[in-house]
Amino acid sequence: MRNLICKAALPLMVVALGAAGCATMGTGAGATPSGADPVTFTWKGSTASDSGTMTASLSDGTTYTGQYFQITRNTTVDSLGPLWVGWHGRWGGLGWDDWGADDSFITQYTGRVAANLGAPSGAHMRCKFQLADPPGGMSGGGRGQCQMPDGKTIDATFPKA
Repeated sequence: MRNLICKAALPLMVVALGAAGCATMGTGAGATPSGADPVTFTWKGSTASDSGTMTASLSDGTTYTGQYFQITRNTTVDSLGPLWVGWHGRWGGLGWDDWGADDSFITQYTGRVAANLGAPSGAHMRCKFQLADPPGGMSGGGRGQCQMPDGKTIDATFPKA
């Protein structure tokens, strides 16, 4: 009887899931260039969007959470406003100067992902990733780098999900 009820409910669940859109999720790993200070990344996005949420959990227990954005030809500079919160309008320093908020950013960085993650303390971690398979989004994997508030960098890798 229980199997009969579950089988009858299955088509309704499939319709409900299809209407809600599919979420994609994955993980990543990172550390400082010396291999110290491991970081665990988790991300969740939607197949209907080029953005989602990302969390970076540091070995000391600090957690940074925020939005990530995949840069596509359809991305507008205005939609990327959350990337510059806490960074005084630009991502200057340590090779991040070229990630400023202007129109050339969109065409130059198609196929990349940018994220601005915040900690409860108000500190921010900024990340930039090159996708291994841009049409696949974060699910296709990639690698990149995050910069901590103190300037320390974290090398990150995201396997294909």
